[in-house]
Amino acid sequence: MELSTDTHILWQGHGVTINTTLVSSWMVMLVLVLCSWLVTRRLVVTGPKPFWQNALEIVVCAIRDTIKEIWPEEPERFVPFVGTLFLYISSSSLLGIIPGFSAPIGSLSTTAALAACVFAAVPAYGISYRGLKGYLSSYFKPTPLMFPFHIIGEVSRTVALAVRLFGNMMSGLVLVGVLLVVAPLFFPVLVNALGLLVGQIQAYIFAVLATVYIAAAAQSHDQISK
Repeated sequence: MELSTDTHILWQGHGVTINTTLVSSWMVMLVLVLCSWLVTRRLVVTGPKPFWQNALEIVVCAIRDTIKEIWPEEPERFVPFVGTLFLYISSSSLLGIIPGFSAPIGSLSTTAALAACVFAAVPAYGISYRGLKGYLSSYFKPTPLMFPFHIIGEVSRTVALAVRLFGNMMSGLVLVGVLLVVAPLFFPVLVNALGLLVGQIQAYIFAVLATVYIAAAAQSHDQISK
């Protein structure tokens, strides 16, 4: 049993390599874009709302309320980025039960790319809230000697995000593979159900951690001290 779909090369040439992980990621993004277009093309402001609009509003409000518990000031500014992370990871986990489909979050390259997005979003939000000078000054507080430690902290938590998500998702895949050998008819069904639950929990944890990191960057040093 292979632990990553990165080794499944579908096409390679002219310096470009397309593997199963990349195609699966494109499929997840295509499904999300298509569903978003179908749900939002005829939104109802007044009167009875269709089921899909109600479902969309429940998801968006749940994401916004979760962010609001961490960052009460303008949580709507975080919803597009954090919501996209959650929906991508959640959808990848759900589509992972389809026979022949490999969840892209089962690849370290995908989880590293998601963590890199968070790594880039942290200074982007921090600068937008505090300005370039205010954000960079936080790296030298409470003393300039802390600058290298702040940098190490930024890098280490990004690596931790990627490895945590990859490890939790791959553990479920390995367990399914073992149980397929031991009891191929019964246990995999239960494990797949458990894997769906774990996938949703990991999507929630990843989104919450991203929000915490961004909120910490958006806060001033004085606010953090309080």
